[in-house]
Amino acid sequence: MNNLAQYIDHTLLKPEATKDQIETLLAEAKEYQFASVCVNPYWVKYCYEFLKDTDVKVCTVIGFPLGATTTETKVFETTQAIENGATEVDMVINIGELKAKHDEVVKQDIAAVVQTAKGKALTKVIIETSLLTEEEKIRACTLAKEAGTDFVKTSTGFSGGGATVEDITLMRKTVGPELGVKASGGVRDRQTVEAMIQAGATRIGASSGVAIVKDQPGTSDY
Repeated sequence: MNNLAQYIDHTLLKPEATKDQIETLLAEAKEYQFASVCVNPYWVKYCYEFLKDTDVKVCTVIGFPLGATTTETKVFETTQAIENGATEVDMVINIGELKAKHDEVVKQDIAAVVQTAKGKALTKVIIETSLLTEEEKIRACTLAKEAGTDFVKTSTGFSGGGATVEDITLMRKTVGPELGVKASGGVRDRQTVEAMIQAGATRIGASSGVAIVKDQPGTSDY
């Protein structure tokens, strides 16, 4: 499988990330031509200025990592991120409301972000698979699809457990061929990436992007 870089959102979301580390991420993204860099909202404008003359997109996270902010807060975050140059936004669902079977609340929360980003940025909906039962994973993906998202995504990388081939297979089966599926959390090597893609993933979130494309062991825990 050639050019794995085009699948990878080169990611640095650790709270202790410094400007020097962000600069390294950006230089690597530019060199290897990853699909995007995925960073916290604070860094979006800086990343946009660095990458604006390249094909690398700027991706950020919304309601991250818990998903338990208000819908209004998620909408504001999305609006500001897009104004600062983000063209992809990865939002975390309201996991507690999903578990409580308040499906309309979950769907409206997603739809508000989707509508805010529509025509300006791709939306990826993080369902946090490690916290969900199989039934909840199916319901989360179905609600995200009904709300009009572009992608469903496995994990934040901050709740223990990450992407699995089984979850990617289930998510792809649930959303069908129309939506993207992003595998993130614990994806550290080429073999895992290839297995995720074969299972139906169309994007990979990883902070070991360079190791993956060079077919070396990754060391990151995201």
